[in-house]
Amino acid sequence: MRKFLLLCCAAMVVSTISAQKKVLNHTVYDDWQSIGEKQISNNGQVVVFTIVPQEGDGCLWVRKFVKEKNRWDTVVAIPRGYQPKITNDAAFVVCKIKPLFQRTRQAKIQQTKPENMPKDSMAIINVLSGSITKIASVQTFLLPEKGNGVLVCLKDHIPAPKSAFADSINVLMQLKKQLNNSKKTEDSLKKQLQIFEEKGFQYFNALHNNTTDSTTKTAEPTTKTDLYIFHLPDTQSQIIPKVQYVTVSKTGHTIAYNQWIAQENMAVYWCQTNNKKNSLIAQHLHEVNGLTIDNTDTQLAFVAEKDSSSKALQRFFNLYYYKSGEDSARLIVSRTTKGVSANWAVSQFSNTHFSESGKRLFFGTAPIPPPKDTTTPAFEQAALDIWHYADDDIMPEQLKNLERTLKKNYLARYDFTADTVVQLANVIFENVMETQKGDGHYFYTYTDTGRRVQKQWQGFTLKDIYVLNPENGKRNKIVGNIKMRMYPSASGKFLVVYNEIQKKYNCYNAETQQYYTAGKDIQVALYDETNDVPDDPYNYGVAGWTENDQFIWLYDRFDVWQVDPLGKVLSHRITNGRPAKMQYRYIAAKDETFIPQAEPVWFKLFNEQNKYSGFAISYPSENNNEQWQRNNSIVLNAPKLINGVEPDAHMNALLFTMEDYINSPNVFVLNKPIDKQLIMPVQLTTINPQQQQYNWGNAQLFKWKAYDGRMAEGIVYKPENVDSTKKYPMIVYFYERNNQTLYNYIPPTPTPSRLNISFYVSRGYIVFVPDIWYRTGHPGESAYDYIVSGTRAVVKLGYVDSTRIGIQGQSWGGYQTAYVITRTHLFRAAWAGAPVVNMFSAYGGIRWETGVNRQFQYEKTQSRIGADIWQRPDLYIENSPLFHLKKIQTPLVIMSNDADGAVPWYQGIEFYTAMRRLNKPVWLLVYNGEAHNLVERRNRKDIQIREQQFFDWQLKGDKPAKWLTEGIPAVLKGRDWGLEIN
Repeated sequence: MRKFLLLCCAAMVVSTISAQKKVLNHTVYDDWQSIGEKQISNNGQVVVFTIVPQEGDGCLWVRKFVKEKNRWDTVVAIPRGYQPKITNDAAFVVCKIKPLFQRTRQAKIQQTKPENMPKDSMAIINVLSGSITKIASVQTFLLPEKGNGVLVCLKDHIPAPKSAFADSINVLMQLKKQLNNSKKTEDSLKKQLQIFEEKGFQYFNALHNNTTDSTTKTAEPTTKTDLYIFHLPDTQSQIIPKVQYVTVSKTGHTIAYNQWIAQENMAVYWCQTNNKKNSLIAQHLHEVNGLTIDNTDTQLAFVAEKDSSSKALQRFFNLYYYKSGEDSARLIVSRTTKGVSANWAVSQFSNTHFSESGKRLFFGTAPIPPPKDTTTPAFEQAALDIWHYADDDIMPEQLKNLERTLKKNYLARYDFTADTVVQLANVIFENVMETQKGDGHYFYTYTDTGRRVQKQWQGFTLKDIYVLNPENGKRNKIVGNIKMRMYPSASGKFLVVYNEIQKKYNCYNAETQQYYTAGKDIQVALYDETNDVPDDPYNYGVAGWTENDQFIWLYDRFDVWQVDPLGKVLSHRITNGRPAKMQYRYIAAKDETFIPQAEPVWFKLFNEQNKYSGFAISYPSENNNEQWQRNNSIVLNAPKLINGVEPDAHMNALLFTMEDYINSPNVFVLNKPIDKQLIMPVQLTTINPQQQQYNWGNAQLFKWKAYDGRMAEGIVYKPENVDSTKKYPMIVYFYERNNQTLYNYIPPTPTPSRLNISFYVSRGYIVFVPDIWYRTGHPGESAYDYIVSGTRAVVKLGYVDSTRIGIQGQSWGGYQTAYVITRTHLFRAAWAGAPVVNMFSAYGGIRWETGVNRQFQYEKTQSRIGADIWQRPDLYIENSPLFHLKKIQTPLVIMSNDADGAVPWYQGIEFYTAMRRLNKPVWLLVYNGEAHNLVERRNRKDIQIREQQFFDWQLKGDKPAKWLTEGIPAVLKGRDWGLEIN
C-alpha cells in the first residue's frame, strides 16, 4: 500500500515539474481522451475497453493476462470498435465498428438519406490467435448469456443486383424465347417487341425498369436484415435472409427468429444450433414480437397478430407457445381466453418471459383502446387537450409519457394446467415485484390509487402494499398509506419495507403474515444524516440478502449491518468505518442472487474526511460461535477517485478506473490478495500524454467557518505555476456540495453548462468551489452565507485579487448566483445559467422534460422553501432575486434556452427584461432548440468561447468581443457571430 501511495505522489511531482508550458485553448477539446466502455471476462483473464476522443475516431483494446509472463499483453486494437462483448469462455471478443468519423460527417454535410448513411460493421476477435473476422453492415449481434460457441447478428439485407441487358440483340432473343401458346402472354410480348423495334433499346429498357419497380414494390419486406449464425471458432456463417427479430437462449443451444416470407406474412422458426436444424413452427403472421426462450431450451413464447392488415384501425394480438418436439406453435391466449378481462387483450408490447424453472409463463395484457375517429377528416377535427382537476397526472405529464402509456401493459400468468390466464397486475396495481426469478410463492405489489394528485406538491404518493399469490392472483394487504421503499427477499418469504416518515425498517413474514420492526436494536441512523431538504430523509439502502433469506445487509452512513429478518438474532455491524469516517459499500458479483455470506466479499471504500477511495476484502469468521464477525482487510486506500467497478464472475479480480485532478481516469485491474498478501493494482492504460505540454494545476481541500458558525469544506483549484506572491483573478463556482469531487479529473471540454475548471486554471485563474448547507425557508440566505464567507476566506490566503472575482452557476447554481449578487458587490462579473428569479411564477410552472408541475420542488425538495405560496408568501419574496434586482451592480450574462425542459425559460426573460428596465449591464444567451444543459457540441463550444471572453474582459482587463459591446441583431444572425475582439 505504501509503495502505491509513493508512486501516486511521485507521479504528481513529475507532472508538476515543468518549464514554460502552453495554456489550454479552445482547440484542444476534440483530441482529449476518456475511457469509454469496459468489460472483464468471467475468468478475469481478458479485458476490453475503449479509448475515445471527445470528437473523432476511438479505439477498442483487447488485452489478456499471460500467466507465464505475469503480465497483460495486448491482443489487438480495433480502430473505431465499440459495444464489446466477451464470450463466457473468454475465447472471443465481439464488437461493432463505427464508420470513419469524417466519412459520417461528410455524409451529413451532403444530407445523405438515413438508409444510405455509412453503416456499422462487426468484428470477431480470436483472443488466443489475435485473428480478426469482419462483417459489414451489421445492425446488432447477440451472444448467449451462459453458453459458448454461438454468435448471431442481424446484417443489412442487400438485394441481389438486377441483371442488366447486355445489348439489344440479347433483349430481342429473350423476348422471342418467351413466346408460347398462351394468347395473353403472346399479345403482351408482341406489344413489347413492337415498342422495342419502333422506339429503340433505351426507351424499352427504361419502360422495363419502371414496370419492374412498380410490380415488386408491394413485395418489399418491412425488415431489411439477414440473420448470420456463427458456430465459433468457425467464422463461416449460416445465412438466413430477411429476418426481423432473433433471440438466443441462455445456453446458446437454441435460436428463435421470425422471417419475412411475403407481404404481411411472417414465419417463426425454432433452430437447434447443435445440429443446425431449422423448424418452421408458425407462419401467415402479420407481426411478431417478444420472442423468448426458457432456460431449459424446450419452450418458446411470442406475441403475434395474424387477422388484420397493418392499416387496420384495431389489431388484436395473441400469445403463442411452442414446446420442443411439437409440430408447430399453438395459440394459447386470445381476447376470449378465460381469465382475460372484458375489453382487454394480449399486449403488442408484452414483456413475455418464463420463470427460472420454466414452469411459469408471464406476459402482458392491456385494455383495448377504441379505434381512432375516421368519420371526420383530420383537418376538420378539433385539436385540444382537456385538463381535468381529478387527473392523476396533469396533461403535460400525460402527453410527455403518451408513447410509454400507449405501450403500458400489465403482468399476467398463463396457467398451463387449466388453460386460463391469471391476471396479476391491473390499472390499480400496476407494478408487480416477482421473486425467486418468477418461481416464488409470494410476489408483492402496491397501489397509490386515489392519492396521485398530491404528487403535484408532495413529490411523492402514499402507497398501500400487498402480498400477491402468483398462482391465483389474490392479494392481501400488508400495510397502508405509507411513504416507502421495499426490498423483497430472493425467495419472497420476506419483504423489508423502509418507512420514510418513521425513518425505520419493517419486515413482513409472508409465511406467518406478521409485520414488525426490523433492526430495532441498531442505535445509529439508517437514514441520511446530512439531509437538509424539507422532506423525509432517504435510507442509505440495502446491500442485499444472504443465502436462504437468512439475513439482510443494511447500510448506515458508513457501515454495513447484518439483520435477522425474523428478529431473533441481534443485529451486528460487520464493518467498522464510522471512527475513521470510512464508507463501506458492497460490490455484487455478476448475476448474483444472494450475498455469499460464507465466502470473501469485496467492499468499495470512500473516506469522508480525506476523500480517499479504495477497496477492502471481507473474510468470513472462522469462529462458529460468532459467524456474524468478519475480518475486513483494506486492500487499497489512495488519494484517488475510483469509478466503474466491475468484478469478474468469481470475484477474483476487479476492473475499474482510477483518477485524480492531475491524472486522467485510467483502467486498472486489482486481483484478490493471495494468502491475504496485498497486491497492487495493475494499470492498463495511459491516456492524454499531451497534457504534459500544458500548464495544469492542482486541487486542494479547503476548510473555513461559514457565517452560520458551521465548519465548511470546499475545493480550491490553482495553476501548477502559481506564485504565492502574486494576485490572481478567481471564479467561484458551486451547486450544492462538491467536496467529494476533490480527486475528480476535470478534462478541458466544452461543457453543457458547468464551469470549464481546468481550462480557466490553466489560463491563470484560481477557481473556488464551496459546499453549501441549507436552512429550510432560506435557501438564498444559506447560499450567501457559504459562498461569500468561503470566498472571503480564500482571499485571506493572499494570492487572490479581491477586486477581480467572478461567480458562475448553472440551474440551481444559476439561481444562487442571481440571489448572491443582490446581496453583495464582492463579485465583479457574474454568469447565471438557467436561473429561477421569480419563485412565484416558477412555483406554478412546468418541468417540460417530464411534464410535471414544479410545486413539489419548492415545498419538499431542492428549492427548500418548505411551504406553499399561500402559507408563506414572505419566503417566496425573500428568496426571489427578481424583487431585489435594484441592488445589483455586477455585470451579468444569463443563459436561458428556449427548449429548457427543467426551468421555464421565461424565468430568464423575466430576469433580462427587469435588468434591462433597471439599466443594468446584462446579456441573455438563448440557444435555439436547446435543453436546460446544452446538448449540441457546436453550442457547447460556442458558449465556452463567449464565457472566456466575458470573464477575461471583466477579470483580466482584456478587450471585449463585439457581441459584448454591440450585440448581434437578428438581421446578422448566422452571418456575424460577434466573436471578434474590438
